[in-house]
Amino acid sequence: MGKFNFLKTSIEGVIIVEPTVFGDDRGYFMETYQYNDFSEGGIDVTFVQDNQSKSKKGVLRGLHFQKQFPQSKLVRVISGEVYDVAVDLRPNSPTYGKYEGVILSAENKRQFFIPKGFAHGFVVLSDEAEFVYKVDDFYHPNDEGGLMWNDPDVGIEWPIDQNFEILLSDKDKTNPRLKDLNK
Repeated sequence: MGKFNFLKTSIEGVIIVEPTVFGDDRGYFMETYQYNDFSEGGIDVTFVQDNQSKSKKGVLRGLHFQKQFPQSKLVRVISGEVYDVAVDLRPNSPTYGKYEGVILSAENKRQFFIPKGFAHGFVVLSDEAEFVYKVDDFYHPNDEGGLMWNDPDVGIEWPIDQNFEILLSDKDKTNPRLKDLNK
């Protein structure tokens, strides 16, 4: 049995990664990344930076992307649970404007690979969550772009009900719709 299971999604290049977890009564051990295995699994990128955030329930970060210096991301949750989303913004892609979403949690230990050319975001479903991710390019603060989290043209089905309070940054409250991105 391999150390990772690489699950293809409905969008080319977006991959869910399931690690093999070795557990006993003391706890568990797992590898979270190994270049050769990931390369064989279709994720052949060189990561240059790791990031981590902590957010409370209802925080929705995104949908974010980089304009001139796009980044591939490998994301996972080490505490709590989130619904994570990637939206295809590659201009000539047959899945342009489509999204893929997955529950990531400390319990399921899944990871989500989002290639260059996607908007990315997540909403925290648990009381709080710690989110970690690897990127393959450095952060350029003047290169940020955003997409409206609830754009009806994208139609993300966030796993929340009408009583769920979404908490957005001021910046994310003004993100444009997909149809207005290139205007």
